Order: sequence, then structure tokens, then C-alpha cells
Amino acid sequence: MRMNDFGLYFTLGREHIADLNGLDHILFVAALCLRYVFADWKKLVILVTAFTIGHSITLALSVFNIIHISTKHIEFLIPVTIIITAASNLFVKKFTYKSKYPFIYFIALLFGLIHGLGFSNYLKSLLGRGETIVVQLLAFNIGLEFGQLLIVLAVLLLTFICTNVIKINRREYIVFISGAIMAIAAQMALQRIPF
Repeated sequence: MRMNDFGLYFTLGREHIADLNGLDHILFVAALCLRYVFADWKKLVILVTAFTIGHSITLALSVFNIIHISTKHIEFLIPVTIIITAASNLFVKKFTYKSKYPFIYFIALLFGLIHGLGFSNYLKSLLGRGETIVVQLLAFNIGLEFGQLLIVLAVLLLTFICTNVIKINRREYIVFISGAIMAIAAQMALQRIPF
């Protein structure tokens, strides 16, 4: 694989997760990291890593044709994961966690598996059948992660502006944004009901 091919798949991965036409991925990552601030960067690294592990597993399994799940079911499940993740934010009252691994980490891992299948449908349509499929998969995955980090940074910046500059109560901010995300995701889910 030539270096410009690596760059091509990296760009495709980055654009796929950050594409406004693929708003579902942006909403999921936003809902996932909404409860965090810049000072929580270590927790965010674990959270993003859990999501990455989940979607990397099913992305690879699907691209290598080890598992296959109907596209219409995955496209329906993705907004459902957004609704559940955003709803979990409504229960956050304190911003310190007693558990070293809060439940949101397991949500990220589990729902990452579903999102990986969504990414794979897009990637499989682009891949050839050559020996370079592993490198293409790696480049695409790295691009996804880069795009995901841009979304995380944007959400952290928005949170900082709203809670530190505009002085919106942090809990009210999380409830309001989570509610908006849930409403958009519910509309997506209704449009994608697979029967």
C-alpha cells in the first residue's frame, strides 16, 4: 500500500465520523463525553479507549466477513444507543465517581460494538480484495479516532464556554443538551424502524 493510499483511508475514516450527514456518530460521541470537562482528561481517555476497542472489534470482524448483521437493524440500533447514552446523562448529579470504572465506560464498550458494524458497512463498500486490507482497515480506524477526538475537543470547548464563561449551571447544561440529543436520535430511530 502506498503512503497516499494510507492517507486516503485515514481521511475517509476521519470524514466518516465527523461528517454532518452522519450526524448519528457525532451525537453519540457528544452524548458520551458531555458529562466531562478538560480536567477529566484521564477519564475521557479511558472512555474513548473503551469505545475504540468496541468499534475496532466489530469493524474488523465485519470487514473480514466473520460476522454479518443486517444494515437496516444496525442503522436502527445506532440512534437507540444515542438515546440510552444521552438518557444516562440525566442521572448524573455529582461529578465525582466513587467507582474507578463508572458504568458509562461499559456503555461505551458495548455500544462501540454496534457502531463498529455501522462503520463497517461504509468501509466494506470502499475496500478491495487485496493483501492491503489490514493496512486500509488500520488507516480507516486511525482516521475515525482522529475525527472522534475532534468531536470530543469541540464538546469540551462548548461545555467550558457554557459553564465557565456564560455561567450556565453544569447539571442544567447536561440535561438540556442530553434532552436535545435524545430528541434528534428518537426522530432518527423512528425513521429507521427495520420492519
